[in-house]
Amino acid sequence: MTEPLPSKNGLVRAAEGILGQGRSLLRVIDSNAHDNNVYAWKDNGGCGASIGMHYRHVLEHFQCLLEGIPKGRINYDERRRSFELETSVEAALAATEDLVAGFRELPAEALHSPCGVAYSVNYMNDDDGAQEVSSTVARELMFCIGHATHHYALMKPHCAEQGIKIPYEFGVAPSTLKHLETHQGR
Repeated sequence: MTEPLPSKNGLVRAAEGILGQGRSLLRVIDSNAHDNNVYAWKDNGGCGASIGMHYRHVLEHFQCLLEGIPKGRINYDERRRSFELETSVEAALAATEDLVAGFRELPAEALHSPCGVAYSVNYMNDDDGAQEVSSTVARELMFCIGHATHHYALMKPHCAEQGIKIPYEFGVAPSTLKHLETHQGR
């Protein structure tokens, strides 16, 4: 029995939705602060990262995915780690818009394409680099969406500490929202 192939429209809408949440956050930060200090502010506790550092990390995973599709190989270790993306709301907004456009232009058959995925996962010094596994573009798009949700959840305390109002749904997995809706009438 074969699994049904994922729908381009559903996955692309999900990617647009998660990137749209990020875009909304950037617009709130920009309209409230009118500078990049809130975006680039690093917390003193936790992991010492800023909203910008988390969001840059999210964007660069999506960028690696789009850039790797034509090659049939996605390497998440090849992130640019752009200082501009983590310190400039304007640069992050532009990158977000580019990604949304890129996913909209993605041919439907691209989601069904197999691909190699490289990512360093071993903390031991005896490892000589990234591990590579087989995947599909659709699976990697799902990974990037879930990865973004995780980092959005990490941004929530930063937002609260700086008085940035974000929707309850920001950083909450869709399955959790559906569960809460069903079981708590939320």
